Amino acid sequence: MGQSSRTPSKVAVLLGGPSAEREVSLSSGHACAAALRDEGFDVVEVDAGPDLVARLQDIKPDAVLNCLHGRWGEDGCVQGLLEWIGVPYSHSGVLASALAMDKQRSKEVFRSAGLPVLESMICTKAEVMAGHVMPPPYVVKPNNEGSSVGVYLVGKDNNGPPQLSDSMPAEVMVETFAPGRELTTSVMGDRALTVTDILTTGWYDYDAKYKPGGSTHVVPAEIPQEIFDLCMEYAVRAHKALGCRGISRTDFRWDEGRGAAGLILLETNTQPGMTPTSLSPEQADKTGMSFGKLCRWMVEDASCHR
Repeated sequence: MGQSSRTPSKVAVLLGGPSAEREVSLSSGHACAAALRDEGFDVVEVDAGPDLVARLQDIKPDAVLNCLHGRWGEDGCVQGLLEWIGVPYSHSGVLASALAMDKQRSKEVFRSAGLPVLESMICTKAEVMAGHVMPPPYVVKPNNEGSSVGVYLVGKDNNGPPQLSDSMPAEVMVETFAPGRELTTSVMGDRALTVTDILTTGWYDYDAKYKPGGSTHVVPAEIPQEIFDLCMEYAVRAHKALGCRGISRTDFRWDEGRGAAGLILLETNTQPGMTPTSLSPEQADKTGMSFGKLCRWMVEDASCHR
């Protein structure tokens, strides 16, 4: 492979895990592992469980490609574990991962960096179900899960408050609903890749994100240059404000009728999906980087002290 001494040869791909997003993580992990094998790496797929430290000490990888999604894999937990045992890993470090996963705290960081965010509050599940905690329309979602798992849109025509499922956590985020188009921008290292306009027939939910045909991606987005440039700028600023490393993806809503004032930053994802229908690999491809080269870049970018 003509590796330099710094190029990892044995890579452990972390996938699966115990979060609500296990299935997506398995898809991401299998896809990345296959791509890395094609790139010439010695790859071991590791379904992350309680024996993770023992597995990694046995494998002795040169680097870890973290393909975990959701809690434990995306919130600083596994990052801290990898720092503790000294294995270089991909994506963001402990603090950035924990901050980005906590939607309310990451909003405070974005706000302090001068980025446009929505008004929101943390409420108990009981409060939300007892009565409207803010005037509809609004959105109710877990504060620390991703992929639109358990997201409730409460419209103006809702007579009563939402009845949340048993799977929703005891505390949830209630956020003003932002109308408009779904836009997203990936940042790789310190540069924004491009902007994607996500077209769906309804709510951009879990199925729209992960099932083939669930949504249509227009990339690069056919939007005014001013809005395109702002997405690129805001995504880099969000990445830096949180202290992200490797690749991240920042999601936006844009209300066309309000111009630049209608562009709102929703959240930054430090472990963007790496499935065949995922947004970040598609953006990398549009800028001339194949999926295999993207996976290689993430592995070669791996380090500790992130």
